[in-house]
Amino acid sequence: MSRHLAAAHDLVVPRAVVRHGTTTLVDVADLRIDAGHALTIVGESGSGKSVLAHALMGTLPPELVAEGTLEVGSLRFDLADRGGRRHLWGRRMALLPQEPALALDPTMRVRHQVAEGAAVWKPRAASALRLADERLDHLGLAGARSAYPHTLSGGMAQRVAYAAATIGGAQLLIVDEPSKGLDGDAVDRLAGLLAAHVEAGGLLLTITHDLRLARRLGGQVLVMRDAVVLERGPADQVLSTPVHPYTARLLAAEPSRWRFPWMTTPEPSGEEAPLVAAHSISKAYGDAPLFDDLSMEIRAGERWAITGPSGAGKTTLGNALLRLTSVDRGTVAHGPTAHGGRLQKLYQDPALSFPARVPLGVGLRDVMRRHDVDEARLGSLLATVGLPRDVLRRRPDQVSGGELQRIAIVRAMLPRPALVFADEATSRLDLVTQQMTVDTLMSEVVASGCALLLVTHDRGLAASLTSRAVSLNGGGEAEIVTTAAQPAMPGSSR
Repeated sequence: MSRHLAAAHDLVVPRAVVRHGTTTLVDVADLRIDAGHALTIVGESGSGKSVLAHALMGTLPPELVAEGTLEVGSLRFDLADRGGRRHLWGRRMALLPQEPALALDPTMRVRHQVAEGAAVWKPRAASALRLADERLDHLGLAGARSAYPHTLSGGMAQRVAYAAATIGGAQLLIVDEPSKGLDGDAVDRLAGLLAAHVEAGGLLLTITHDLRLARRLGGQVLVMRDAVVLERGPADQVLSTPVHPYTARLLAAEPSRWRFPWMTTPEPSGEEAPLVAAHSISKAYGDAPLFDDLSMEIRAGERWAITGPSGAGKTTLGNALLRLTSVDRGTVAHGPTAHGGRLQKLYQDPALSFPARVPLGVGLRDVMRRHDVDEARLGSLLATVGLPRDVLRRRPDQVSGGELQRIAIVRAMLPRPALVFADEATSRLDLVTQQMTVDTLMSEVVASGCALLLVTHDRGLAASLTSRAVSLNGGGEAEIVTTAAQPAMPGSSR
């Protein structure tokens, strides 16, 4: 990588301020990244992390106003000048954005898309294509050269986006929430690439809510909340012995540290008739088997996880168990208590499960009418998730992702379901919001006695929520395992 990296210079931001009207979204001073070092910014959603990244790149939306300066070596730039850093893009500074599968051009094959970022690129330039091939081969993506982005797993799409962002030799790499929706192995591969960029003398600014990734990258860490920096220092210090109470709260929100009463609530004896019974089911897409000859039964009150790497078929298996998709062989049967809307699904991206232009209350009251739910239950559930009634007057795009996922939980629990299928329902949430959302969901699950089917790539989350799991290992292999539920500690509270 070092032979492609431009000569690196330190980056200094004396102060960066971003406003939307009279609202301050970012107010950060004394930001510095030295060549060959990493800086990671952590904090919950809405703290200003991504806004700061786009202010430095010059890619803020027009309704936001930036103030301040950015210094790269002897060069000095006004953050208010949106076009002033455009000539640096890809050559001196590059952004690896959130949702790489959406950032890639869906009409272009991978090889040509990566080649466009090369400094030697011009239409049909053989040298750029050769360089793209080298980058893709180095990243283990030789077989994906002719693929379109929609055919790639999340981890593969992230590596393709990394290749496209770094092929031009940019010294400063800004990485925005790179681990969203990725399994642990994919995150480890990405962390290795980012660390290699730093070791080659580059500058790395990472925005993340993944504290495991922040620890892996090392360097310096900033903790942001409500537009400002609350704490800063070496990663090993800040993420192990924090000084600020909010940083301590952030660390306590990691699933391995959860201590909730519902974590030790006993499950039923398993003598009841199953809600869902799958016998010798198999499913493949083309020549790629997802699971083969799998049998399992889910009973009331049981908590199951489906785990495995990206692309292993986790969501497909969950949908098959709910009979939302067919299986190639075998049978899936539902018990009598699982009919009539009593199987509910929580989606990874809740925005896709709500009508975009319809107030949230309209959709919830449609559910109430269909299932004869009284108004008192709606009010009780809203209070449980910590949302005011007036939130129902808003559209989905007028609430945060965490608020929308809590509303999705309310909608799912209104008809008193027999089973809730949570499909990566918290993978896009920051740790604090995830903890609050999961506590809300699990408190309702335990109180109602319904079963849980959780799809997740996070084995720590699976261990905290469930007692058994189906592990999909690729190639059709599936194994039923026992997860290690965590005990509640004395004095724990919701």
